[in-house]
Amino acid sequence: MGQPRSERGLGIALVTAAAIAWSTAPFFTRLLPFDPWTILFWRGLFGGSLISVLLVLMQGADALRQLVVPGRGGLLVASLSAIGMISFIPALQMTDVMNVAVLIATQPFVAAALAWLWLGEAATWRTLLASLVAFAGVAITVGGIRAGADISGVALSCLMVLAISAMTVVVRRHRETSMVAAAALSNFIGSLVSLPFAHDIAHVSGHNLAILAMFGCLQVALGLTFYMLGSRLLPSGQASLIATLETPLMAFWIWVGFREVPAMHALIGGALVIGAVIADIAGDARSRRSSWASSCRKSGGEMRRAGLGGRSDRRGKTHALQ
Repeated sequence: MGQPRSERGLGIALVTAAAIAWSTAPFFTRLLPFDPWTILFWRGLFGGSLISVLLVLMQGADALRQLVVPGRGGLLVASLSAIGMISFIPALQMTDVMNVAVLIATQPFVAAALAWLWLGEAATWRTLLASLVAFAGVAITVGGIRAGADISGVALSCLMVLAISAMTVVVRRHRETSMVAAAALSNFIGSLVSLPFAHDIAHVSGHNLAILAMFGCLQVALGLTFYMLGSRLLPSGQASLIATLETPLMAFWIWVGFREVPAMHALIGGALVIGAVIADIAGDARSRRSSWASSCRKSGGEMRRAGLGGRSDRRGKTHALQ
């Protein structure tokens, strides 16, 4: 039988929540007047600490051993996640938010390609069609990007997309690994790597420290934990497609906080991305309901046939005895 509907629905809900949490990154980055390494250090420290607390609450104190001995799968997931996080903040500071956002939207295609090459996991026609629509939205947005966009920021965005896409496939491959522990470890790795380069680390006020704590707890800890838990319940392509909701929402938070209205091409592209994700989720729900109903009818028919066969056998035996 296929994956239970409740499990699939939980995966969709978790990845959607992760996309919402992740989308707040530009908002927090704009609020902080520090170099990217200082932001990465404090954000990773707060994020890793909260995830560790969640790990203890969910699995007990013994689960902290998984931070020290994460295993091959856990270490690989943590490393890829750390690369993505380290690339993300500098990219937001080096180029426009929408440049980063539209590149993030290409993640479903990268993840689906990696899953096909590594796991032999073929996407459904519905997810492929939704990906094409989302790609059209990305193309419209990218088509309006100014020629002077910073190359370094774009390159870091591409590195982040590749790392997170690979992480999505690894999460799917190593389901036995504690992904919550891997999420905590990735934050601590990011903080450790950032420490030697964090020039403003000793000049953080109490107000900014509170913002950094919210940044680490909301955007990193909850977002990464939700995504790692949810993506193991979904095909890699679909998990990444749902995560592209982050793209238009990034522009939304910038508009709410700083009254910056995205260009019309970005709004049109974002609408296509959202439409593709909603259509894929709705189509998946209908398909699951139809499959479940068909399975119930088939099981009921088999039970009825088995019952009739039993009565026939009993009648046959009775006749033979007479």
